[in-house]
Amino acid sequence: MPQEILSRAGMAYAHELSFMVCFAALTAERLMIRPNPDQGTATKLIITDVIYGLAALILLGSGILRVLYFGQGSEFYTENPLFWWKVGLYLSAGALSLYPTITYILWAIPLRKGEAPSVSEGTAGRIGWIINIELLAFGSLPFMASLMARGVGLPG
Repeated sequence: MPQEILSRAGMAYAHELSFMVCFAALTAERLMIRPNPDQGTATKLIITDVIYGLAALILLGSGILRVLYFGQGSEFYTENPLFWWKVGLYLSAGALSLYPTITYILWAIPLRKGEAPSVSEGTAGRIGWIINIELLAFGSLPFMASLMARGVGLPG
């Protein structure tokens, strides 16, 4: 098997696997978020958010590498409006994730003291809705990718 095929397949695999990890981590966060979580749940939420962040960075990096070196040529992507919608959805989900991430970082203060964080119903609800929106955005990305793979959105 030619090296180029293996390289392209490996990069596609890294891209798709990191997407799945992002989606799984967001789903886990959504299932765990609640008012006044115990120390164990709060710690698991923080770890899950770190996993999500790392997977999101791998997703971004592998996506950039696919566009530049391992995909169908940069013009295939950059000339397709669907590609820019995908980028916009991804970046929007990333921006939305800042609120939960900053909230979780602030939980480290009580957790270091051996205490559970104090989380109001309102805060837990906001984080839950943000994660719902992120899941909706992430869930639409594979559909857009499927359309792109079939040439939808290309000029001409």
